[in-house]
Amino acid sequence: MKQARPFISIVIPTYNRPEQLSVCLRACSRLDYPHDRFEVIVVDDGGVTPLDEVANQFRDLLTLKLLRQENAGPATARNRGAFEAAGEFLLFTDDDCAPAPDWLTTLAAQFSASPDCAVGGETSNALTQNLYSTASQLLVSYLLAYYSGAPERVRFFPSCNLAFPAKRFRDVGGFDVSFPRSAGEDRELCDRWQHRGHRMIHAPEAVVYHAHHLTVKTFLRQHFHYGCGAFYYHLLRARQRQQPMKVEPPAFYVNMLTYPFGKIPFGKAIQVVPLLTAAQAINALGFFWQRARGKRGMTRSEYSAT
Repeated sequence: MKQARPFISIVIPTYNRPEQLSVCLRACSRLDYPHDRFEVIVVDDGGVTPLDEVANQFRDLLTLKLLRQENAGPATARNRGAFEAAGEFLLFTDDDCAPAPDWLTTLAAQFSASPDCAVGGETSNALTQNLYSTASQLLVSYLLAYYSGAPERVRFFPSCNLAFPAKRFRDVGGFDVSFPRSAGEDRELCDRWQHRGHRMIHAPEAVVYHAHHLTVKTFLRQHFHYGCGAFYYHLLRARQRQQPMKVEPPAFYVNMLTYPFGKIPFGKAIQVVPLLTAAQAINALGFFWQRARGKRGMTRSEYSAT
């Protein structure tokens, strides 16, 4: 007798981006997975624009739940969706992402083979003509390669394409809601997951397309916030392990600046490298600014700010 496919819950936090959410839900409606074996849970994190009209367009195409909460940040929104989910497995993506049609099928195969593991998929930049979006995605790709490259480094995957067995996710406490921005809470959860002895595996065939339009202003603001989140992440990790806070060696930054030349055309890489340099400078500024303020100085911000 053929085993039934696992029932999966897709959790999407959103804040004031109804157009992007509509594109994401359209992509979910085209997934080549039996539609009676997954649900989509949208968590409106206190946005100004009601989302009922957007959700109603897809109620005949998807098993869709629309939840609403007071603005509390993406970590809280993801947990809200996860703790109300019916799925045996939880998939997280963002409202500005469009999963590839075989996304669920690919991840379901990973769940069948390794049901106790967290799984990180691949994120592809959908705005290839936007240099800022290209630089930001290349940086994420470099980090994933770097932290997966040696056993002593803790593997992590971004929350826009990250999956967990539901029970274990709840057992470890989900995302740390003291992170008010989308900046570091996924890395902290991956670190805590592995610190508890659980494994993470990479499924590069499970792709989502990320369409996060950036300008010079939003690019720099994003990486400043990443720096703030990095300080908080390193602080929590050092306290958990009762060891000094550690930062990356100089080779980490040198290799980052050479990384684009193996991934994109030379002419575009020449344009991207200064952006990566600027991103790291502003990231460091955010890190030391947050250290000066202390972790309790962190405040909430809109998703559009990150």
